[in-house]
Amino acid sequence: MNITTTTYTENDTLPAEEILGASETTATTKETPRPVAKAERIQTIDVVRGFALLGILLMNIPGFGIDNSVHYDVIYGRHNTADYYTMAAIYSFFDGTMRGLFSMLFGAGMVLFTMNKKEVEGGATVAEYYYRRLLWLVLFGLINAYVLLWWGDILFFYGFLGMLLYPFRKAAPKWLVLLGLACFAIGHFKQQAGYVEFREKRIEYVKAVAAEKARVKLTEKQKAAKAEWEEIEKNQKPDAERVNRNVSKMRSGYTTVFAYFVDRNAGFETWLLYHGLWDMISMMFIGMALLRLGFFSNKLSTSTYGMALLIGYGVGIPIGWIFFSKGVANTNIGAYLDAYRVPHWALYDIRRVLLALGHASLIMLIYRSKIVPWFMKVMANVGQMAFTNYLVQSIICTLIFHGYGLDYYNRLKFHQLYYIVGGVWVLQMIYSYIWLRYFRFGPFEWLWRSLTYWKFQPMRLKVRTVE
Repeated sequence: MNITTTTYTENDTLPAEEILGASETTATTKETPRPVAKAERIQTIDVVRGFALLGILLMNIPGFGIDNSVHYDVIYGRHNTADYYTMAAIYSFFDGTMRGLFSMLFGAGMVLFTMNKKEVEGGATVAEYYYRRLLWLVLFGLINAYVLLWWGDILFFYGFLGMLLYPFRKAAPKWLVLLGLACFAIGHFKQQAGYVEFREKRIEYVKAVAAEKARVKLTEKQKAAKAEWEEIEKNQKPDAERVNRNVSKMRSGYTTVFAYFVDRNAGFETWLLYHGLWDMISMMFIGMALLRLGFFSNKLSTSTYGMALLIGYGVGIPIGWIFFSKGVANTNIGAYLDAYRVPHWALYDIRRVLLALGHASLIMLIYRSKIVPWFMKVMANVGQMAFTNYLVQSIICTLIFHGYGLDYYNRLKFHQLYYIVGGVWVLQMIYSYIWLRYFRFGPFEWLWRSLTYWKFQPMRLKVRTVE
């Protein structure tokens, strides 16, 4: 198995040695930095990005369409239902993996953006374009959260975390992989520390109960520990008043939903930017490494992709099932804490890396086989318009579920949400294909690029005429 390191310009196909010669030095030229032309794009990157973009909706749709109490009802209800089977499949096979794959591609894209861009005398530097691009992405994330009203936005976080990647844009793959693993380790340490602290509450409760059964008078500390744990167990069940309040707000008009989301979004963005940092940036580093190795650009051998598929799915799927059945679907939190010193959530990052590689490898093998070239082209179109399609998913889903739209919030069963997903997928495949027949970029891609270069970019494709 021979893997060579290659580097590329932003989505193009120049020889590696030519690119290295251009990107390792700072040149002075009159040529203005520009977005990549359509003919220069690496189609496989767009194809994988298209799959990841559509796959993200699999995990986002419950956040758009139902109250969290539905998850409780499914897990604690009968297990021979369409809802339970759907939840098991989603959490075992897709949870975190599509976002992980999207994070990998984001890291790869940040490297591609900087490669072979030349400095212009008297103009903005590559670093300025890079950070300007990410600052605009942060703003788009805020618009997605506070205007389009999607509380699960990731653009805000990607914009900030992408700023940390620039110093590592030329790092060798082995160092990028090590950085990714280090971030995984830090994230796991933080998670385990939180679990140990939570488990300690259970231990103190068990001691207090044991003392009570032995007719030993409880200390004030033991009474407090007992009361605290009883409150924790009580809060595991959905609170009917909270559920009704949430559903009522989500079925209201735009101004009510907006006011309801302000504190929710602020808290989520603050919490996740601190606690979710290691989750996202680790996958970005690995994506940068995979780009350098030629993984996303279809440069590796068929046997390499086949091996990655076998390992990714062969190990990742069983781990995913254990993660769901023993962790997510656990119905007795006290017994769980009594039994496990390390939670099954420790498997999260392992399974998401394995399954993300499995997904990507399968796509590469299908692309290389040329079995369904038309479908690969459709996915490439979706991926080329990934930024637009991500924001449009927010627009479509909020209009379907919120009260100022079709008012379907919490009216569908868990498995029925995925009928909506299928409809959105078909719609995005169709309009992405039609749009790119006439235009160079998706509308939001065009706006983002124009803001990045501070110059209106050409939008329409040139129509060839036959004399």
